Amino acid sequence: MDMINDYCGVARDSRGIATLTICNAGSLNILNSKAIAGLRTGIQALAADHDIRVLIIRGTGEKSMIGGADIKEMATLNQATAEKFISGLRDLCEAVRQFPVPVIARIPGWCLGGGLEFAAACDLRVATASSKFGMPEVKVGIPSVIHAALLPRLIGWGRARWLILTADTIDAPTARTWGLVDKVVPDDELDAAVDKAAAAIAECGPAVIRSQKMLLRQWEDIPLDEAIDISVGVFGRAFLTGEPQRHMQAFIDRKR
Repeated sequence: MDMINDYCGVARDSRGIATLTICNAGSLNILNSKAIAGLRTGIQALAADHDIRVLIIRGTGEKSMIGGADIKEMATLNQATAEKFISGLRDLCEAVRQFPVPVIARIPGWCLGGGLEFAAACDLRVATASSKFGMPEVKVGIPSVIHAALLPRLIGWGRARWLILTADTIDAPTARTWGLVDKVVPDDELDAAVDKAAAAIAECGPAVIRSQKMLLRQWEDIPLDEAIDISVGVFGRAFLTGEPQRHMQAFIDRKR
């Protein structure tokens, strides 16, 4: 693994799969201001690397990907510094949400508060059977904000209200049933499951995957009729890359 800065390092393989590891954030990978800034810088640097086809994000160890934001630091904040702190976390989550290729969250153990908001900003979430999820902010006197706004889109308004207002902790099977995570596997199969998902993406043409992620993000923000119409031009431009011709011909050749 090559260190990008004190708080994250990256490993790449020949398939175009990059793994970003959160470092020096404690056993639960808790995010303070310095870790937030370092991780955001690392993600933004990797966004410019056109050789990356898919990004996996993991924490150090198996207790969590990101356990949450640093309560010890937040306890010292006032209005101005609180807004600065949460703006930094917003920018970090947005950096992963806007990353040009799919991002897979590797989620063992605890995924709470800011950690769950970060996970929600990723494209795919793979968890272990022992993982736990929650939004405990109201228990410590603060509202769930920023990318918690993604939760109703993922799990529906009723379940989002339950999670945020009760500060309940749910287990991985519940999270899977709700649609909060995409796949739940035994603890010792997490890496294999994450790699399988990443490999499936990496096998596709890099241009089409970037185009598809862009469309998915646009579909979140625009009316259905507009989403359908803008797709026509994106489909046409795909044929400028040569990828449809290569992949379709390979498919036809296999069928002969």
